[in-house]
Amino acid sequence: MRTDDLADDLLRSAARLSRWASRHAALELPWAQARVLSLVEELAPARITALAAADDTSQPTMTTQVQRLEAEGLVTRTPDPADGRASLVSLTAAGTEALAAARRARASTLEPVLAGLDADPEQVRTAVDLLVRLVEATRTTAEREPAGATS
Repeated sequence: MRTDDLADDLLRSAARLSRWASRHAALELPWAQARVLSLVEELAPARITALAAADDTSQPTMTTQVQRLEAEGLVTRTPDPADGRASLVSLTAAGTEALAAARRARASTLEPVLAGLDADPEQVRTAVDLLVRLVEATRTTAEREPAGATS
């Protein structure tokens, strides 16, 4: 199997699994908001432009999402010390809990599927460990390459 086929299969499978878990989970907030909370957790403190770029969405769309989350007390905006015209977005304690609840809801949706899967738990752990290593490798690659660079 070619590496590009394997990479495509991996990405499509991971995306489908994530979407399935989101569709079937009993989420207390819309998944789009949970996704933005996850980005804020990963990048915080972050400007709205950075969040929009990371989510591959427009700045006005991200501004609307952040305003909703701020109104619900899930994120806070503070002035950017490097540029007084901009603000930095961070999670509040309530935002951290809402994100954790969304993650628990998605995981609990997947647990019966894992239990019914005729797979050795160590095999699943090995797959998870590999995914973690891949995520870490993407961070290292992103640090070396400018945004938008392709090989």
